[in-house]
Amino acid sequence: MSNFDVIIAGGGPVGMGLAVELGQRGIRVAVIERHHQPQPIPKGQNLTQRTAEHFAAWGCEAELRTAFPLPPGSGIGGLTTYGTLLSEHSYDWLNRAHVRDFYRCANARLPQYATESVLRARAAQIAEITVFYGWSGVGFTQDTNGVRVEVEHATDGTRQVLSAAYAVGCDGSRSFLRAAAGIEETLSDHNRVMALLVFRSPELHELLKRYPGKAFYNVLHPDFEGYWQFFGRVDHGVSWFFHAPVPVGTTRDNHDFEAMLTRAVGQPFALELDYVGLWDLRVAIANDYRKGRAFVAGDAAHSHPPYGGYGINTGFEDARNLGWKLAAVIQGWGDEALLDSYDAERRPVFASTARDFIERFITEDRAFLETYNPDHDRAAFEAAWHSRNLDADEVMAFAPHYEGSPLVGGAGAPGAKGNHSHKARPGHHLSPRDLPGGANSYDHLGTGFTLFVEDAALGAAFATCADQMALPLAVVTVAKGVLTEAYESPAILVRPDHFVAWVEDGSAPQTVLHRVIGQGA
Repeated sequence: MSNFDVIIAGGGPVGMGLAVELGQRGIRVAVIERHHQPQPIPKGQNLTQRTAEHFAAWGCEAELRTAFPLPPGSGIGGLTTYGTLLSEHSYDWLNRAHVRDFYRCANARLPQYATESVLRARAAQIAEITVFYGWSGVGFTQDTNGVRVEVEHATDGTRQVLSAAYAVGCDGSRSFLRAAAGIEETLSDHNRVMALLVFRSPELHELLKRYPGKAFYNVLHPDFEGYWQFFGRVDHGVSWFFHAPVPVGTTRDNHDFEAMLTRAVGQPFALELDYVGLWDLRVAIANDYRKGRAFVAGDAAHSHPPYGGYGINTGFEDARNLGWKLAAVIQGWGDEALLDSYDAERRPVFASTARDFIERFITEDRAFLETYNPDHDRAAFEAAWHSRNLDADEVMAFAPHYEGSPLVGGAGAPGAKGNHSHKARPGHHLSPRDLPGGANSYDHLGTGFTLFVEDAALGAAFATCADQMALPLAVVTVAKGVLTEAYESPAILVRPDHFVAWVEDGSAPQTVLHRVIGQGA
């Protein structure tokens, strides 16, 4: 029996990201992944600025940029059109440039298999990570002492048992570990079958030169009742993917997918179809993100239509949130209750993402399409269409936070809807700000907690308390007024995942530090 600290079922992007998060902290990790190579299906392409921050923390942001399949300078923006892709009615959509100043890193766009390759390469550099390629989980048990996962080799059927303190299911929407741990899901069924097409068409690239700087396109059509027809570039000039609803009962053999593409584009164009996949459109969320020593993250914890790039980015945030907490408990400076906060923080954020963004898109688009039609009342349609051209609102409003969580305290509740601000707010992502001397606040963030403080005596008091608790804390003392000007607070405690744990409110250091690790919450 091989012994580890954490076993991760699934070596996709979220599983590998979690492995790197843990491995960099000295945690011994086993990753079970049945595929020797990343699967060549383009999905999960829209990576946010926040995700790029994760890659910077994992030591592979430069590699992420190198893996970018579009030429330097290629635009990665989005566009919404009405009726067809080549329609005269369009507006910019999901322009993340609106929130660029609130993050340390720029956003990126690349297919999931490229992202996964970057993380596989980074994991291979970390001695604490062992990846079992070609193996699948077939059995799981747990008790008060730890977990055991039985794995089977895909080629010869050989079996072995891995043991660890904890296990995490990052193995997709049909998660083996979620089912084996007895974690149930709540499903929201939209009664739609969706097609995923991958095709090649240099001609489509030429046709879309009319929309410079765009890499993904959302087509609204009344016949689809608010559900999207969605085009995305895989590279610059040849390959594409396409999502759209299809009738119930559609198979790969009984539907004309090329005609479907022609209709969506708005004119015939030359194409070569490479892949056809079918999937059920639904929103699903695990009823618990933790059960005993088992956890779920990424698609194993939540799944939804590929609207807005929320899936892979939400999964990466799961990994950052859970990773430091598991490490804290394994290393002895975190309380067991810290692990419960993973569910308390992350599950409401996804519920809000699904409700306030994804399902809202469907509802609002359906209402618009039922009400306005340029063939019936062009003036009314164009006025309403113009009013939708407010993509900044949507991007600014997606600001996941942990207000009111057990580790943060105070009023409010965790969710995905908020607003971006440079003001330091408990439970919110820390905005990067330049400090005197040419450094940025993010230059001081490490794998532990970071205290930015103007009062040296207060910083010393926090440091003493942290030493007594064996809690990793870096204290950054700056001149009076610097933090107040940059963040509207003279003292800010930042968590290992770059969320603000506390701002100056007169609380004693001991009270603050015990709360942020799950004690006395």
